[in-house]
Amino acid sequence: MSDREPPDIGSQVRALRKQRGLSLRGLAEICDLSPTTISLIERGDSSPSVATLHRLATALGLPITAFFQEPEAKVAVILTRARERRRLGTGEVQIESLGSGLKGQAMELFAVTLPPGSGSGAGAILHSGHELVYCIGGEIEYQIDGKSYLLAPGDSLLFEARLPHCWQNQGQDPATFLLVFQSEIARESVEQHLLP
Repeated sequence: MSDREPPDIGSQVRALRKQRGLSLRGLAEICDLSPTTISLIERGDSSPSVATLHRLATALGLPITAFFQEPEAKVAVILTRARERRRLGTGEVQIESLGSGLKGQAMELFAVTLPPGSGSGAGAILHSGHELVYCIGGEIEYQIDGKSYLLAPGDSLLFEARLPHCWQNQGQDPATFLLVFQSEIARESVEQHLLP
């Protein structure tokens, strides 16, 4: 269990929005969310789903790992101890960053724990690059471009992340999986992204 505080997504979203000169309404229009939803997130009154976090990161021109990073000097090697992982709770879903901060890092790595009945949130996720899923325990159902893929322990799924996708645990047991994004978010403008 980590002794570190979870990232303050709301404060980060507010600061990034203001740095870019965006109003609540302006950011809401870019990422197709309501201004009220963004306001609740910024105040810390609501935790964003994974889909919402993707929308916000894409609209702000950042990789999703930016919400997990602490300001520090860029390094060439990063060791992340289990007890030091940055964790983000989006309701019951727990997402842990497995490492970030390399200069020019193109991969975003996460460990996800998904209780029964939970998932990535309402709406499909779309982003640039590729996505790799590796099921560690339980079962995860991925919906990609209208087709369903059920992953059991040891199964993996690799796909183009531009395809609309979402995931959920419809089983009776918690599911755990590794989630790896390869993306060019930092190098592309918001207009080049397909927003969910």
